[in-house]
Amino acid sequence: MMEQLITFAENNAMLAMAWFAIVTLLVFITVKSKLSPIKEINPQQLTLLMNREDGLVIDIRSESDFNKGHILGAKQFSVEKINNNELTSLEKAKAKPIIVVCAAGMTALPAARKLLKAGFTQVTTLKGGFSSWQSASLPVAKK
Repeated sequence: MMEQLITFAENNAMLAMAWFAIVTLLVFITVKSKLSPIKEINPQQLTLLMNREDGLVIDIRSESDFNKGHILGAKQFSVEKINNNELTSLEKAKAKPIIVVCAAGMTALPAARKLLKAGFTQVTTLKGGFSSWQSASLPVAKK
């Protein structure tokens, strides 16, 4: 088996290098996410954090998207405010669990990192963003 693998790699050097690069990236991403102080949680874990630990959901989507539908109890907070460190309205929640929610789970991590740097101690993101909340058929509030 090992001889066949070596023969394949010798005959297909570019393909073997591509596979090696992909595997290396996957290992790197996996290790980085495991060591990150910011964890991704699913909708059920979000509900538990809100109910049991008084977690605060920070929705970073646009105000119009937020008004169309959001997680019950969520607070709309712009990415610009987070980037500009305008966090005085969140000061009371520094020690509480903070869950950052975006539309699809792509833009929440940079905002969560900024909150962590600003001294918020328990910052997480919702995996899949608000889309995952809706997919789980969980309640949505409209403003």
